[in-house]
Amino acid sequence: MSSSRLADGSIPAVAEIQTAAARIIRNVEKVIDGKSAAVHTALTVLLAGGHLLIEDVPGVGKTMLAKALAASVDCSVSRIQFTPDLLPSDVTGVSMFNQAERRFEFKRGAVFANIVIGDEINRASPKTQSALLECMEERQVTIDGVTYPLGSPFTVVATQNPIEMEGTYALPEAQRDRFMARISMGYPDTSSELAMLDSRDTTSPLSEIGAVVSVEELKAMMVGARNVFASSAVKEYVVAVVRATRDDRDLRLGASPRATLQLIRAAKAQAALHGRDYVLPDDIDSLAVAVLGHRLMPTSRAVGHHRQDSAPIIEEIVLRILAATPVPVSVAR
Repeated sequence: MSSSRLADGSIPAVAEIQTAAARIIRNVEKVIDGKSAAVHTALTVLLAGGHLLIEDVPGVGKTMLAKALAASVDCSVSRIQFTPDLLPSDVTGVSMFNQAERRFEFKRGAVFANIVIGDEINRASPKTQSALLECMEERQVTIDGVTYPLGSPFTVVATQNPIEMEGTYALPEAQRDRFMARISMGYPDTSSELAMLDSRDTTSPLSEIGAVVSVEELKAMMVGARNVFASSAVKEYVVAVVRATRDDRDLRLGASPRATLQLIRAAKAQAALHGRDYVLPDDIDSLAVAVLGHRLMPTSRAVGHHRQDSAPIIEEIVLRILAATPVPVSVAR
């Protein structure tokens, strides 16, 4: 993406967004082997200005993906290791008294960065988890009645382990709803795992990658993604899918209006990644599970033998809803 285009404040073409995004994807895939879908979804969330929750078992590269994505952009990055004794002030900041000047000064917390990596977010207490609510939704922090705006762009990439429940605090519905999408890494295939043994035997590939886009380029890419066209038919399709989750017999909690908005934003970003200036129903279908899944709560009857992990049954429900929802025919400009 040319610097002159950034300087004059014009909206970049989707071809430029696609080219810059391809650089980021190639960079991240130097570290993450065989997880193209997860990498694409993570970048989609970043371009859409959302927050990402990466949920999976230990050792499959959750934190590595978050670090590689952050390292690919020349912007401020912070990492928070969530633990039971982590305080809200460790995240947001605290007002401290300056003895020399005899006044209170605000010491910024780790959340004041463009990309915030929250590792094992479900290990912190609910009080500390809730400190992120205002940050994630309103892009600001309020301490002692004073509001401090966060930087732009601002994205939280959080990880959690859904298997080990001892010493953890499940994210409440209000917290999960702030995340645009939830993805799982899954185990690598055989060839990817063999390649990992060769590439990481002596060094970490994360130390060998650098930024491939500037923060100004990322901002321009995000503006371009927001300006991707979504027809009335596509918007009606999104609303129909989301509303169907609220009436489904197997769900006791459907998707919120925020989910409707974030699904269309994510679809616009994905269209831009594919070099299109308009959204297709396929964009909605491919993102629906990631964007809606963590917001839905199945009934006890629907969960059945999946009681320890409801994700498979939720994915099945979302796919069933997509299959039953009429797809619009005319969606281009």
